[in-house]
This record gives sequence, C-alpha cells and structure tokens, in this order.
Amino acid sequence: MTATSKQSSSIFTIAVLVAALGYFVDIYDLLLFNIVRVDSLTELGLSAAQVKTQGEFIISIQMMGLLIGGIIWGIMGDKKGRLSVLFGSIILYSLANIVNGFVQTPNQYALTRFIAGIGLAGELGAGITLVTELVCKEKRGLSTSLVAGIGLLGAVAAFFVSQNFNWRICYFIGGGLGFCLLILRISVFESSMFTNTKQSGVSRGNFFMFFTNILRFKKYICAILIGLPTWYVIGILVAFSNNFAIEFGITETVLPKISTMYAYVFISVADLLAGFVSQWFRSRKKALYIFYILTIISIIFYFNQQNGTAAGMYVICAAMGFGTGFWAIFVTMAAEQFGTNLRATAATTVPNMVRGALPILFLLFKWLQGLFADLSHPYITAGWVTGVIVMAIAVIAAYFTEETFGKDLNYTE
Repeated sequence: MTATSKQSSSIFTIAVLVAALGYFVDIYDLLLFNIVRVDSLTELGLSAAQVKTQGEFIISIQMMGLLIGGIIWGIMGDKKGRLSVLFGSIILYSLANIVNGFVQTPNQYALTRFIAGIGLAGELGAGITLVTELVCKEKRGLSTSLVAGIGLLGAVAAFFVSQNFNWRICYFIGGGLGFCLLILRISVFESSMFTNTKQSGVSRGNFFMFFTNILRFKKYICAILIGLPTWYVIGILVAFSNNFAIEFGITETVLPKISTMYAYVFISVADLLAGFVSQWFRSRKKALYIFYILTIISIIFYFNQQNGTAAGMYVICAAMGFGTGFWAIFVTMAAEQFGTNLRATAATTVPNMVRGALPILFLLFKWLQGLFADLSHPYITAGWVTGVIVMAIAVIAAYFTEETFGKDLNYTE
C-alpha cells in the first residue's frame, strides 16, 4: 500500500469513526426524552393522564424542531460545507441539553426540546453525506451502516445512564458528550466533491430545486415516504408501549424506556447487517423490502398480545426494532439520489422530514381513535390501522424509488 493510499484510508476511517460517534451522541440526546419522559414529567408534578398528553406534545414539538432544523442545516451543508454543519449543530444541541437540565415547567421542557431538535437535525445528514462522498462507491453501504449501527447504540447508552442518574443529570451528560465530540471533529477533512462543486460556481443548497422539476420532486417525496415506518414504530408503538400494554390487558408494568432500549439494541444490530444485505444483493431496494417484511410481521405480533406479559412486549419491541433497522439504507439512498450541490440538503432534510412527520402520525392516530370510538378497543384499532396506512405508503414509495447501489456521486443537479 502506497503512502497516499494509506493516508486516504486513514482519512476515510477517521471520517466514519467520527460520524458514528457523532450519531451516537445525536441518538442519545434524541431518544433521551422517550426514556426519561415518565420520570421527568412526573417529577414536574404532572398526573398520569398529563404525562401521556404532555409527553405526546413535547415529542411533537421536538420533532417539529428537527423538521425546521433539517432544512436549515441541509441548506447550510451545501452552501457552507459539511463540516460547518457538524460544528454548528453540535454546539446548539449541546447547549440546549444543558439548559434542559434546569427546566421547571412542561412549557420550558417543550421549548428546550424544540431548540435541541433544531440542533440534532444536522448531525446525521451531514455525517452520512461526508462519508458517502469520501468512501468508494462499492463500500458506501457498509460504511454508512457502520455509522448507523454504532450511532444507534446511543439510545442504549441513554437507558443505562438513566438507570444510574437523575433525569436532569442525564441531560447534562448529553450536553457534555456533545462538547467532547467537537474536539474529535477537528481531525475531519472536508469532502473534495463539495470543494470542487463550490469552486464551479453552480447553485448549491437551493431547497426549492426539489420542487421545480417533476422527476426531482418525485425522488425527494419517495425518499421521505420510504422511511415513515421507522418513526411509526419508535414514536408510537415503542414510545407508548405502556399505554398499549394496558389496552392489551397486560397486568405487569411495561416501562417505555426498557422498550426503547431493547428496540434500539436490535435496530443497531439490523443496521449493521443491512449494509451486508445490500452488498450481498447489490441492491438497496431489495434490502429495504426484506426489512419491510420483517417490520410487518413484528407489527402483527405486536397487535396480537392480548393478556400477554411485559417480557413479551419487550421481545416484540426488540423484533420491531430489528425490522426497522433499515435507517442506514434509507438515509444512504437519500444521499445517493441527488447531485453534490443538493446532497447535504437531501440527506439532512429527508430523515428529519420523517421525524417531523411524527406529529402528523399522531394526528392520524388520534383521529382514528375518534372514528373507532364505538368499538371496544379504539386505541388498539387506531394503532394498527395507522400502521397499515404507513406501511402501504412506504411500500408504494419504495417501488417508485430508483436503485442507487454503486451509483457515481460526482455530479451536480
């Protein structure tokens, strides 16, 4: 191996490692509210009913922050560079998490989660964009799967931290991890593809370009819709597994933070495997379909656990986590769909559009509860009908999405 190739390999390794650790901190902070939701809101003096309603509200507000932040950081990533997003987003969400440790009211809680959401929106997209542009096209899927697989363990870390520290300290730790990450970012180089595009003078980071061309618009919408099942599962079924458990007649206490921990352990495992599956079939779409099938099967089991046990709920949440372990493939496909001048915008906005769609899924879920109010279990019925709609949309969108495995990314829109 020549000195140049060794240097290139070192740059790629550092980029993947730093992106993975960045996503680890991102997921720790993103899922921390789900994990400490009940404990923190209860400590703030809310009743059990208020914990449920305020929990849904704060999650929705956080996701709206991700939606807005995704657009802001995506545009900045194509205009100013991938690294500028990584630095700016880390500083914002780290400060927000530290402030989050001092909140005294649900409204203050919601505001800090909104600001943190804006900051968290930039981490994954910029990291994946940087890795896809630095790593050779034959190994992109494996590299991004490694980023996601390691990163998603952040949720597991958040669970174990929450077991040993008060929820306020958990937020302080999240903020501290972010600032530690800034030191590692110094060793990462900017993408040469972006540098060349910047010098060419082509329009960069123009978000409206997704809507000015019918084919580009179709690619963008499909890129978003194929990811919807992930946050239907995590944001509704796993996050509110305690409420569903009551409806299912499970007499044991089900803790959402344990459901989340098990789900993310297996999401991480699946995301690591997803890259190899995609590599084996030499197809992103075939791998995506396999995980869709696993997701559907696990959801069916979820809604057929009447009079079950807490352990059974946790096992099924783990299975659903494994099924939705296509996050790496999904974000990689978003990055591969578009030219260098729009790649960061796409890779950053697409996953955050999916996260930002959670409030819409909540509205659908609540509307269906009203629609099925005369049935014996409207909460359960609304839950599985929402799932049928989400999976149908995702499968149709995947069908109309182009295959991007091995695609040359050195081009502009």
